[in-house]
Amino acid sequence: MIAVVWHFWIAPFLVAGAVLAIVATVVGYLMNVTAKQYPRGKQKKQ
Repeated sequence: MIAVVWHFWIAPFLVAGAVLAIVATVVGYLMNVTAKQYPRGKQKKQ
């Protein structure tokens, strides 16, 4: 009985942490790929 009660309150935190980790991984990947394609800083005049 205690395991069922414990499971119900901890599950939302575990799911939220997993979702945030996945979103952070995707955002970090996209920022890394975009930064290589469009580098910041002063652009050289040609």
